[in-house]
Order: sequence, then C-alpha cells, then structure tokens
Amino acid sequence: MQKRVFLVHGWDGRSNNHWFPWLIAELKARYFTVDALSMPTPATPQVKEWTKTIKEAVGAPDEHTYFIGHSLGCIAIVRYLESLPKKAKVGGAIFVAGFSGNISIPELAEFYDTKEEGINFERVKLACPKITTLFSNDDTVVPLTKGLSFAKALGAKVIIEKGKGHFCKDDGVTALPTVLETLTSFTVL
Repeated sequence: MQKRVFLVHGWDGRSNNHWFPWLIAELKARYFTVDALSMPTPATPQVKEWTKTIKEAVGAPDEHTYFIGHSLGCIAIVRYLESLPKKAKVGGAIFVAGFSGNISIPELAEFYDTKEEGINFERVKLACPKITTLFSNDDTVVPLTKGLSFAKALGAKVIIEKGKGHFCKDDGVTALPTVLETLTSFTVL
C-alpha cells in the first residue's frame, strides 16, 4: 500500500518554503507520495477553508495517510482530524511548532477560539494514534508553554530542539532530519 504524506504550511506560508523542499525530496526518495498543500488565503486564513482544502486533497484517509504541519498548519490538521468519521484512522502526524490557545496573533484566533467547546482532542487522538510534536527552545512566535500545552492535550511525544527558532528559513532551518526520522519510525512495521 502506498504511504501518503500531506504537508500543511503555516500562517502566511507557502508549500515550498523553509524545510519543505528538502523534506519532499527526502520522502520521495523513500517512495512516499507527497502532497505539499497550498492553503487558501494564507495571509488571512479561515479554518473552514483550510480544513476543506485538506479534506479535498486527502480524499479517503487510511492507516497509510500521514500529516506534517508547521505552526498554524498543525491546528488546521487537528481541525481536519477531529472532523473525520468516528471509525476513520490515519497513520500519524508530526506537528512542528504547533500550539494551543491564544498566541496574540488576531488573524489566527478563529483556529483555536470557537463558539463551541473548542478542539475535540479526544476525537483527534482516536483518529490519529501516533502523534509527535517538535518545538524549539528559542521560538519567538510560539511560546514553548503553548506548544507543550498542545502536546499534552494530544497525548503526543515531545521533542525539543535547540536554536531552531520557529523552524523557518530565516532561522537557518532548511532541513529538518528529526521530522524525517520520526515519520520513518511511524511507517516501520
């Protein structure tokens, strides 16, 4: 069965920036099918549009479907996962600089502030049994406390790297071996 990976960029990002090109090349060399999604209106993201984009790209998810998100892309993936039918399962997710709660960026509030009860983390965990989160000790965009809160709510494995900032090209991050190693560990039988 073909292993599929969907990459979701963050706020005001693109599908070909930071460490995505490196990761895409590495995954394709390992025979993964990779789809780096270009999310609609990245500067003014809307949770329904981003979730719909993921849903349309994925089609029917299964245990050979994996997700890798960066920053706001992590929350978009979580919102997608919580919307899946109860019996749907995916292979796993890796969240780089994900967060929960308010990080003082008004344009992103819709993703974590909802009129309902908020994100159904239990539903996400049922749909996605393998979750790893990756943070940097010096991220100036996502405070580590917000990242760790996100990881705890997901029951995720936590990896903290040093000196990677927000895992952007401007932070000197154009390759992210930890993500590749983690995904490879997910797919080993």
